[in-house]
Amino acid sequence: MKFPKDAPKKRVIRTFEKLGFRIVRVGNHISMVKENADGTKTPLTMPAHDKIKGSTLRTICRQAKIPRDEFLKIYERA
Repeated sequence: MKFPKDAPKKRVIRTFEKLGFRIVRVGNHISMVKENADGTKTPLTMPAHDKIKGSTLRTICRQAKIPRDEFLKIYERA
């Protein structure tokens, strides 16, 4: 499965929230963070555009260590 070409921002945020991330700051970019079980935090930053490109999603998921299949499975239901 491939990342969606132009994913709606709200659906992408909803997907990351279901993966355990929460929004900490909104400006030109949206900053999210996930509190891990071992006490560490995983940051995630994405542009605040209305549509998020597939290539951008791929980079965000790689940086946040989210497997593509896991993201897409939840995105399909978001």
